[in-house]
Amino acid sequence: MRWKTTASALLALTFLIPAAPAMAQTGTPGLDAACQTVERQVYKDIRELYTIDLDTAATVQVRLLAARILHEADTNTLTVLPGALQERLNGTEDDLRAFLKTDAQTVWTTDLRIEVGQTMTGAGVNVRAAAQKTLDAGTVDAFLAYLNDGVYAARALDCAAQPTPTPKPTPTASPSATTTAAPTPSSSDSPGASGGDGGGLPVTGANTATVASAGGGLLLLGGVGYLIGRRRRSRFVA
Repeated sequence: MRWKTTASALLALTFLIPAAPAMAQTGTPGLDAACQTVERQVYKDIRELYTIDLDTAATVQVRLLAARILHEADTNTLTVLPGALQERLNGTEDDLRAFLKTDAQTVWTTDLRIEVGQTMTGAGVNVRAAAQKTLDAGTVDAFLAYLNDGVYAARALDCAAQPTPTPKPTPTASPSATTTAAPTPSSSDSPGASGGDGGGLPVTGANTATVASAGGGLLLLGGVGYLIGRRRRSRFVA
């Protein structure tokens, strides 16, 4: 049973690879929810893949059909169909045939409805209105038409209605805001500086105090000497 599954997967892969570039070319640029230009996501109608009679087709043909449907479901990142189909591929042949005949398209339709509803999240007025109209219609054709074309047309209208942001003017410096240059300090050669060739202010501070103390001491000694001399002179005269 396992080798049959492997063979079917290889046949499906060789069949799908040539079709992938053609599918990618069908999409034309559109706008995403952020109004950025992107490649459109193409939702293929899987009903077109049913080209065999599931009652009489060989097992390889049935698995090939399932593999192609699974490829489309994975490409569109559908919610329910990929897991449900993979479960049948891992089961019996009868379960796979029955699912493809009765349930696959129903599950696919539910996934398309979910995809339409998800486009309404954070969308503009036109997208929400178009999506709601599509959900009210409730048909596969309406879902595909909206997902492949309608949502991009409605989104273009919403993006065009958005206001264009106004650039902020660059602030310019006013004359009153200019910086006033600080005055340059005078050099040591200026007339007011001490120790220069042009003279300066009298020396003050510790040097002045020393000179004053020495002068006071000399005056004190002179006074004492004068008094002693006078006393001796008075005694001599007497």
